[in-house]
Amino acid sequence: MAETTDLRSQIPADSALEKLSYQAMSANWFEYPIVAYPHHTDYGGIVWHGAYLTWMEEARVACLKSIGIDFADLVAVGCDLPVVDLSVRYHRALKMGEAAIVKTRTIDMEGVRIVWEYEIQSVAGDVTYLTGMVTLVAVDREKGKIMRQLPTTVRDALVKMRE
Repeated sequence: MAETTDLRSQIPADSALEKLSYQAMSANWFEYPIVAYPHHTDYGGIVWHGAYLTWMEEARVACLKSIGIDFADLVAVGCDLPVVDLSVRYHRALKMGEAAIVKTRTIDMEGVRIVWEYEIQSVAGDVTYLTGMVTLVAVDREKGKIMRQLPTTVRDALVKMRE
């Protein structure tokens, strides 16, 4: 147990947690702009289904960074947040050259489980391409086991983000 406490205290607190800039947030949604490039698409210029998952993860990592949690620092001190559940609904295909906004926010935190919600929409917000949810859990990388609790810095930042 002492090792887990040490692990949590090693995650650097960032001044962003204190300031919590909501420049990229609206209604608790973090917004991450993307563009569908040729390597995201099939021969017909339609975005490959897996590209959406990559954008969702990029948005989640950027959201964490915006609240002071650098994912690389988290991993460096031995904590990982792997996906344990994923649900997506494709509404409409993005096409090569189109821009969109990946919106994400946490909707539930219980113990070491964090549930993120996603919407990928047109820049104007009038077209929804995808909706989804992803559940993560905190894992001690060295032990390969689920942690007993979220690192304090992560939990505090996520709670503050939801306020």
